[in-house]
Amino acid sequence: MSSEDQYGGTGQTRTRLPDSPADPYGPTRRAPRTSRSLITVVGVVVLLIAAIAFANQGPDTPTSPQTDNAPSTTSTAPTGTTPVTGKNGTLPKGFAHDEQGAQSAAANYAVVLGSDGMFKKNSRNAIVDGIYTSEAGQQLKGPLDQAYSAAFLSQMGLDANGNAPQGSIFVSRTIPVGTKVENYSPTAAKVSVWYMGLIGMSGPQSTDPVRTVWKTWTFSLAWTGNDWKAVSDDQTDGPAPVPGDLRASTSDDISKAIKDFGGFTYAR
Repeated sequence: MSSEDQYGGTGQTRTRLPDSPADPYGPTRRAPRTSRSLITVVGVVVLLIAAIAFANQGPDTPTSPQTDNAPSTTSTAPTGTTPVTGKNGTLPKGFAHDEQGAQSAAANYAVVLGSDGMFKKNSRNAIVDGIYTSEAGQQLKGPLDQAYSAAFLSQMGLDANGNAPQGSIFVSRTIPVGTKVENYSPTAAKVSVWYMGLIGMSGPQSTDPVRTVWKTWTFSLAWTGNDWKAVSDDQTDGPAPVPGDLRASTSDDISKAIKDFGGFTYAR
């Protein structure tokens, strides 16, 4: 299906999944639209979707002689500053005080804000406290509580506490594809994160199968407390590639993959 739907409270483009007669998932349906105000509020935190580039860093120099101008075996290895080692609870912290550190912060914040933790009040408050400046976080909590109302959670197939029905798995992940520094100074930075999101319910009775979305999430960051913190953020649709030709997997396959493949905790 293709239409503007809610992805963590923001407008998203839903990709139509081919019907599979062997899959009890059933055909996809269009989720109810929410108000423009809700879309604006939760635009600060589009859920779902969220996960990462690579944390491991490596040199880009060959370890053995190369012939015939063949590329080095490490030519595509990630490079740059060693990833942070500290965490604020489950959130990475201690980002480098440079452009790459700002990109790392933005990518990781997109991952966390796109996680299923945003659908539960306690974990949502902890995420907001860990990612935003104190002033921005306090201003966001009230509007976010209103945005993640029982009615909205019900539209996503969740109960009032953000829990999925028994036998089903709610999926919300953000996978950064790349980052771009819009502007930078030692005290403030603006970084855009191009990402793919996964959102939906996996289960035999689900009428809202897991789907993909493509968006760009732009963060305004401030260097405060020896770390990069978000002051505000904004999202736009795309760029979105042409959908592939693979047949959509069954709900059982998706559920197994979600359980077997854990999300990353550090991006870039």
